[in-house]
This record gives sequence, structure tokens and C-alpha cells, in this order.
Amino acid sequence: MTNTILADPATLASRVTAALLAAGASPDSAAATTDALMHASRTGIDSHGVRLAAHYAAMLRQGRLNGTPTLTIRRTAPATAMLDADDGLGHYACDRAMALALDLTAETGIGAVGIVRSSHCGAAGAYALKAAEAGMVGIVTSNSDANVTLFGGSLPFHGTNPIAMAAPVAGQPPWLLDIATSSIPFNRVRLYRALDRPLPPGVAADARGHETTSAHAAHMLLPLGGAEYGFKGAALAGLVTILSAVLTGATPDPDMIPMTDTDDRTTARNVGQFCLAIDPARFVGRAAYDRAMTDYLRQLRAVPPADTDHPVMAPGDREWATARRRAAEGIPIDPDTRRFLGL
Repeated sequence: MTNTILADPATLASRVTAALLAAGASPDSAAATTDALMHASRTGIDSHGVRLAAHYAAMLRQGRLNGTPTLTIRRTAPATAMLDADDGLGHYACDRAMALALDLTAETGIGAVGIVRSSHCGAAGAYALKAAEAGMVGIVTSNSDANVTLFGGSLPFHGTNPIAMAAPVAGQPPWLLDIATSSIPFNRVRLYRALDRPLPPGVAADARGHETTSAHAAHMLLPLGGAEYGFKGAALAGLVTILSAVLTGATPDPDMIPMTDTDDRTTARNVGQFCLAIDPARFVGRAAYDRAMTDYLRQLRAVPPADTDHPVMAPGDREWATARRRAAEGIPIDPDTRRFLGL
């Protein structure tokens, strides 16, 4: 990012919490949201970090988000449950849903919780990570409003629909995957418009569904895999929609109110999420799992790189390196976010 300042993480977290409380969020909602936003900013996922605090505050004030939701849990079987988020902040719902999934996992070895009437939850990896920190494998998905076309399609259909998974590693930071199923995030299109730069090939399409490298002409994103292999990303986006919306009763992607490009700031969006926790001890056993994960990652990182500028890394390696650097140097904050938080 350009024109940034470096902010102390503790000060930044305090300002984010204060801004959310001032906008009407309950203490529990504000705390969970701050934790998720700080996870993203610490690990370099700036598009889903503290910069979103201003958007959430606006939605709280304008009525789309319920600042004081009453979360309702319905246990549906020994290992499954549903959580009604009451149109509150999605971070709060996902935090509580993963905590519930972990409780179920302690009883049955696996726990799955669907979330309905939720909202944007930020970086899904923040909640999968909670499972790994508890010694479990965690998987989290969320659907979102349509801005990604289908493979060969001419209209937006799926959202960017993230998939996150975290797995514990003995004596090391967790293995952490957190990806969108689109080629790039739409925020990158907006950035390239501001910079008047062309997009890379194979990431966006114009209003007719034709691939374009013009950020100004880009109307929708292409699914992961681009114009040639986008059927893979489109299928993964569908997987997320099925888990997050079809299974839960949330609004499917094509029917969802847009998060930002809309004049409707009062109607709740009914986003859906899905949280799954798995206890490795109930499968291969804890000791065998720890040995296998350690050996797997040792072999992975020992693969010689084809290009010395790009070392071989496991999912999460880049994020943990960024987190260590930002803990020492501070977190970069863009001018708009700096003004909003009074930094």
C-alpha cells in the first residue's frame, strides 16, 4: 500500500473497538469483529483488515447491521447445530459458531455448525485458526453477493466465496489456507482503476462476459483458473454456496443484496457461513497426526525452488512471516482508515 503510516497493533485494536462501539455494536460484537480484523491486518490480508471498520460502522448506523443481536442456537444432532445470527456482525456469529463446533467436537470428534442471517465476516481464516489453536482441524466457508461469472458465463453469479482451513502443527504455527474462489478480489480492480493500470490477463470480464485487462471496463471477476480453467474455481464457488447457503437457508449469491455497490443500506443481506471442526485424535490419533504433519511439511519445504525469488512455502508461511514483521514494525494503515480511526 502507498501513503501509509505504521500503527502500533495494540493502539489500532483499541481504536477499531472504540469505533464499532460508537456505531452501536455490543461489546461482544465489537470484540469479535476487532479480533478478526486484526488477524487480517497482522497477517497481511489488508483488504479484509481494519480498513473495513469504517464500512461496518456505517452499516451499523444505517440499520443494515444489528449492533445488539441475540444469537440463537438450535442443536440438530449430536454433532450438528444451526446458529441464527440475528442480522448482526458476521465476525461475532462465526466466532461463536466455531466455538460451538469445537464444543461439539469435544463430544463427538467432529462438529458442524451452519450460520443463517449473518453478514460479511472478514477473513474466514480467522475462525478456522481458532480450531487449529485448540488442536483441531477447522474449515470455514462463506457465500457472498454475486460479482464472479461462471466459466463461460456472461453475468455475475457467484460471490468471491472464500474457503479457509487451518490445521495444527506441533511446535509450529498452524498450516493456514484462506483463499477466494475468484481469480482476484474486486478491491484489486478498484485499486487498478485508481492507478490507471491494466489488469493481468485472465482475471476479469466486461459487461458482456468477455475477458478484459482494462480495470475500467471490468464488470465482473473470472473464477479461479481464469478463462481457460475457470471451471475449477466456479465449481469450488458452488461448493461454498451449497455449504453456506443451501444447507443453512441463507440467501444464495445471485439473490443477495450487494455489500457495497447499492443504495440499500438498511436491508439485511442474510449471508450464510459454515464452520466445521475435526479432532485428529478420533482418526489417526494425536501422536500419529503430529508426526505425519511435521514430516509432510518438512518434505514440502525441502523441495528446491524453481526460482530463487520465490521460495517453496506451505499455506500460512507467508502470513506468519508478515505477522512477525508487523509485530515489530507496526501495521500499515491507509490514509482513509487513518482518518476514520483518528490515528
